[in-house]
Amino acid sequence: MFGRKKKVRGPDVNLLELVPEQIVKSEKEEDGIVTVLGPRFNSGFMKRLVGSRMKSPYFRITLDDIGAAVWESIDGERNIGVIAQILRDKFGERIEPCHDRLAMFFTQLEISRYIRYTNLEEVKARQDPAGTPEPPADYQHDAQ
Repeated sequence: MFGRKKKVRGPDVNLLELVPEQIVKSEKEEDGIVTVLGPRFNSGFMKRLVGSRMKSPYFRITLDDIGAAVWESIDGERNIGVIAQILRDKFGERIEPCHDRLAMFFTQLEISRYIRYTNLEEVKARQDPAGTPEPPADYQHDAQ
């Protein structure tokens, strides 16, 4: 009940293969700033008890330009590997280390329940018996 929120995906799932889908509302302003509207309460009881006394039922989370580009790339069809490539093309060296940044960002979105992964079960089922995930077909290794 009051415990720590947990990730839905396991530690052995290849993040680059997952296809994220937005499950909360967002607003985009004319200047390109994206604001994610996170619900203040997930429980119906708390919404009824406190919600009517509050100005807004949402937290407003304003994203920077990189976060906004990631959020806009989440369409329920692209996997995170493709999103990483889009960000590299758009931001270049500024986004590096890209996969580490995306892993942290998507973990936060997942824990906060702002996204879900549409193909999580499929990716888990594709793993080999040793638990090592297969790289996605469109994965490009970072040459250092």
